[in-house]
Amino acid sequence: MRARPVRIGVLGAASIAWRRVLPAMAACPDIEVVAVAARDVGRARRFADRFGCAAVAGYQPLLERADIDAVYVPLPAALHHAWAARALRAGKHVLVEKPMAGSAEEARELVTLATRAGLVLRENFMFLHHPRHAAVESLLRSGRIGELRSLHAAFCIPPLPAEDIRYVPELGGGALLDAGVYPLRTAMRFLGRGLRVAGATLRTRAADGLDLSGQVLLAADSGVQASLEFGFEHAYAARYALWGSRARLTTEHAFSPAADQRPALLLEEQGGTERIDLPAADQYLRCVADFASAVRTDGASDGPEEARRRADAVTTLELADRIRACAVRVEVAV
Repeated sequence: MRARPVRIGVLGAASIAWRRVLPAMAACPDIEVVAVAARDVGRARRFADRFGCAAVAGYQPLLERADIDAVYVPLPAALHHAWAARALRAGKHVLVEKPMAGSAEEARELVTLATRAGLVLRENFMFLHHPRHAAVESLLRSGRIGELRSLHAAFCIPPLPAEDIRYVPELGGGALLDAGVYPLRTAMRFLGRGLRVAGATLRTRAADGLDLSGQVLLAADSGVQASLEFGFEHAYAARYALWGSRARLTTEHAFSPAADQRPALLLEEQGGTERIDLPAADQYLRCVADFASAVRTDGASDGPEEARRRADAVTTLELADRIRACAVRVEVAV
């Protein structure tokens, strides 16, 4: 007999939940979206009407429901730690939007709570679930690009509407925690956790110091260097490249491709360029299905995969903390 779906409650009527995550959950047979909570119950009802679930006024009443196994937290970044912690203390498994918290210290607190309670705690980095990155790793291991010398990754978007919450410092806004964590996780994926911040610059808003864009140079123990760019001030780019002694491997639209988009890898060698087309994949569906699988198999408390995921979340924020601490800041009037 098939096990019942994981019953999920959603804390917050966020755009990412409406556009990406809840449609993926609705398409996943192992998940049932039970309720959506918002401070404005009207916004919760809008979600409830679309996804066939209950609308809840306020976040705490949702955590008190007995018909919810897990909670998805798409709140502003500054609220991730507080509400993920409350959900874990309420005995709920947690899928929290990236970054897991606002600092490494807060992330470590969440990891401790989840480990002690034997609950799944996942960070919703959907791009890591796309199989294109495994294909890149396979080419790297096969020696097609030779010995890896450097990595470059960029995630930049055009300026946002003035009222966007990512421009509000009190809500955890700023380009580093919103866009910069994607290049950071890319560097960690291919170079490991042993990365040092060799240098960083941040373009900051003169009025309040909010980071609008930045560049980071990382150094791995192997000697490989990583240069990263991110921001809210650019024409759109979401790419990374691995440059080796024999070839350079590049992929575009690396972080948020549509489910039907077929990714391509470009392998540039001295004799020419090879295009490697890969199958389309729904990284959003794969991400939520993987979370549901972990919940249903009690994969949280002591498994090596869960430990790795939690360590990666903490390391990401350790790097972000170091970047903020050492960056040269250039103030701009906007």
